Amino acid sequence: MIRKLAAGIAMAALMGSAAFAETIEVQMLNVGTDGERMVFEPAFVQAQPGDTIRFLASDRGHNAEINDGMLPEGAEAFEGRINEEIEVTLDVEGVYGVICKPHYAMGMVMTIAVGDVDVPDDFLEGRVPRKAKERFEAQLANF
Repeated sequence: MIRKLAAGIAMAALMGSAAFAETIEVQMLNVGTDGERMVFEPAFVQAQPGDTIRFLASDRGHNAEINDGMLPEGAEAFEGRINEEIEVTLDVEGVYGVICKPHYAMGMVMTIAVGDVDVPDDFLEGRVPRKAKERFEAQLANF
């Protein structure tokens, strides 16, 4: 009995934070609940390392992918296909900028903060369409 208990405790310790990881669902929508067009809902996600983000193809014509240069050092970029759901497990702490490629210029963007982090000073540097930049700034204002 004691050996089984010890084995169970050891297994739980080995699993670490993965045992407590969350799956957070994000919808890709033509129209959000507030009437805004071409959105991810929620547009901002606070996650922990090991959490999985599931992008749901709620409306057709969307994808979810990392915007060039908008991910933490050491993190892997991801690119979902149009009209398909994608699940991404984020293990590297930092701030991730996600776009819907077909609707990026229309401002279809979202921000994911993993862990207890600050927004990098250069997060919005580079070419970011005006509407997308406005939405990123709004998301980060509440961070």
